[in-house]
Amino acid sequence: MIAYPPGPPDEFGPKRLLRMSRDPLGFFTQLRRDHGRFVHYRIGPRRVFFLADPELIQDVLVKQARSFLKDQGLESTKPLLGEGLLTSEGEFHRRQRRLAQPAFHHARIAAYGTTMVEHAERAASRWRDGDSLQFVPEMMRLALGIVGKTLFDTDIASDADTVARALGVAMNTFTLARVPFWRLLLYLPVPSTLRFARARRELDEVIYRLIRGHRENGRDRGDLLSMLLLAQDVEGGTGTMTDRQLRDEAMTILLAGHETTAVALAWSFYLLSQDRAAEAALHDELDSVLRGAPPTADDVKRLPYTEMVLSESMRLYPPAWAIGRRAFEPVPLGGYELRPGDAAVMSQWVVHRDAELWPDPLRFDPLRFEPARKAQRHRFAYFPFGGGPRVCIGDGFAWLAGTLLLATLAQRWRFELIPGQRIAPLPRVTLRLKHGLQLVARARRPSAGHSVGQPTVGGAKGG
Repeated sequence: MIAYPPGPPDEFGPKRLLRMSRDPLGFFTQLRRDHGRFVHYRIGPRRVFFLADPELIQDVLVKQARSFLKDQGLESTKPLLGEGLLTSEGEFHRRQRRLAQPAFHHARIAAYGTTMVEHAERAASRWRDGDSLQFVPEMMRLALGIVGKTLFDTDIASDADTVARALGVAMNTFTLARVPFWRLLLYLPVPSTLRFARARRELDEVIYRLIRGHRENGRDRGDLLSMLLLAQDVEGGTGTMTDRQLRDEAMTILLAGHETTAVALAWSFYLLSQDRAAEAALHDELDSVLRGAPPTADDVKRLPYTEMVLSESMRLYPPAWAIGRRAFEPVPLGGYELRPGDAAVMSQWVVHRDAELWPDPLRFDPLRFEPARKAQRHRFAYFPFGGGPRVCIGDGFAWLAGTLLLATLAQRWRFELIPGQRIAPLPRVTLRLKHGLQLVARARRPSAGHSVGQPTVGGAKGG
């Protein structure tokens, strides 16, 4: 085998690390543009293989998945998430996934649909025609309320501000993984570390309070936490979860469950505000299918264009913008070989915007996801939730929530972008909006021949 694929020349480690930390999306985009779809580079003594070829991505995530561990980037979340499904490895991960899987069964997720729509209608009813909305916090509160009720059977509204603030602080800390000796920084009494420790304590107080309440209740309340408490690992023979294991899983679900949905909705409504034709097509589908009634989980299959809008939004602005793996044994890949310790990095941001895979890739076009066009693409030309045995366990929950919330809000409102804003992505654990998003809410006027419930009156380019 040839030693390494092409790539940029070696450079002083901190210099490359600094460029990656400042602009990882630009760094990965430049790798693809300058060196192709299979690129090798170094960060200090560490070898990294950047993959932008769908076939190679499938090899790593599916065909040779057992030869890889999660990469260092996710290890940086362990101080907050512990050994949850996102970060754990090996037999422990397989055991936890067995215990959690029933909570994400299709029938169970579908039962959450009513709660999702109720929360969305409640949020939509608070707005007035002409309101200027800080849209990202609006979506965060909405998604957090849904996760609290469906997955923890609690009204988390009283904790919403605490959770949102603490998660924001914790998310900023995750960027430490790009800094050498980042683990040591967590034990130094510097301001950022002290803020993180306080945020973790605040989140732990919320999570452990939920666990105590569920243990005292002792019955299946129809939520994820109940199922995890009652689950027995019959196959593995390891019994039930400890409070610490429950805490780690709950913290992971709390973060991933609402953050992904919220940012996907924010980007979706931003894109719709810039493409009135797509917005009109969405409204026409909602009016003709729902005829003013709230959507249900059963309606999702009758709302193909709504789902296509969400799919295209997550193509241009994927909530998970990169995935990393680390080889723990020699792995042949694309005519080369990864050695133990070598990293493989795959970026949804880059692959989803590749002109060879997606013609006119920066154009917002939901019709790319028509079934016939989807069938012509490689499975891993689009992988918003990863793939293989470590595919996000909550992807079904995210698709249902995203589609139902998009339908519920768009049925009653359209949104206009306030001019003069800087719209830019902020790559953290998810792809946030760097400067936020201000939208003006406008009451919907239904298409001719249709009737929708009225709220109280008082072609986009991806950047």
